[in-house]
Amino acid sequence: MTAVYNFNAGPSALPKEVLERAQAELTNFNGTGMSVMELSHRSKDYEAVHQNAIDLLKELYNIPDQYKVLFLQGGASLQFSMIPMQFLKEGKIGNYILTGAWSEKALKEAKLIGETAIAASTKEGNYSSIPNVNQLQYNQNDAYVHLTSNNTIFGTQWRDFPTIDHAPLIADMSSDILSRPIDIEKFGLIYAGAQKNLGPSGVTVAIIREDLLEEQVDNVPTVLRYKTHADSNSLYHTPPTFSIYMLNQVLTWVKEQGGVQAIQKRNEEKAKLIYDAIDESNGFYRGHAEVEARSLMNITFNLPTDQDNQAFLAKAKELGFVGLNGHRSVGGCRASTYNAVPFEACVALREFMDSYRINQ
Repeated sequence: MTAVYNFNAGPSALPKEVLERAQAELTNFNGTGMSVMELSHRSKDYEAVHQNAIDLLKELYNIPDQYKVLFLQGGASLQFSMIPMQFLKEGKIGNYILTGAWSEKALKEAKLIGETAIAASTKEGNYSSIPNVNQLQYNQNDAYVHLTSNNTIFGTQWRDFPTIDHAPLIADMSSDILSRPIDIEKFGLIYAGAQKNLGPSGVTVAIIREDLLEEQVDNVPTVLRYKTHADSNSLYHTPPTFSIYMLNQVLTWVKEQGGVQAIQKRNEEKAKLIYDAIDESNGFYRGHAEVEARSLMNITFNLPTDQDNQAFLAKAKELGFVGLNGHRSVGGCRASTYNAVPFEACVALREFMDSYRINQ
């Protein structure tokens, strides 16, 4: 089979080393004679994997002791509902910062449960920027302030997060978790679907400050309470064991690469290759995101016409570039350069973009 360059937006590339390790022990994990997918989630062999994944994430992200790491199901989309169900009580406001389609979806779910507000929105500019932190509008009775740290569809990313004292700051980090160091203590809750930087789809990671677990939620179904999962070490019901096994492998790989700081450096170098191809094209390629808001994870751009976009994408596909189509809602082109996308793939894309432009 011909090798491909995987720029899919999610599910996305996994490190080759991780896939090879999983392949090697797929039918006989840790001498059990069984796949990890066949083990009881109550077995010592699986529980060791489970706990190691928690410990590794705490280590890599310098997560303070007053935070719990949870493994949940339902993707980030279920978190859109769980969050207001947990925190959006009568007399409180769920305050949302809109920077793209996923933050809009989070707000839509919260409106079904309680009162909401919009702290800021960049929709008027077709989500090509990130709001200025000094212009965010808060309310005294905010239950929380919610943001999406990276916007896969429009290719924007928060560089600096707001410091909020009056309410917990909650972040959907599905598409840039573990791509750079962050100050965990700025947040009350961070959540992320795994299928972009952490592993395959099926598990959602939540990092929650312990005091938020004490919220009274007697009217919330048991399985939708964060405390339920915190009290049971995310083993209240059968977890997605293979997804967590793969998450553990990816975290091990991140540590082997030198940790999150080393990953950030490489991500910056990868993104620069492609942004340089855009910036040096004299308008042949046009980036969607404003320069100061550009994402290191999702690089969005267009050629002069939609017909040109389609011709470019067709040629790219012919040469083994996968996943360069923009999201179906906006079109254009998008290169997702998540942690596991090799530097060499970005070099190849840069060279293709240059040669394609020159030959037009």
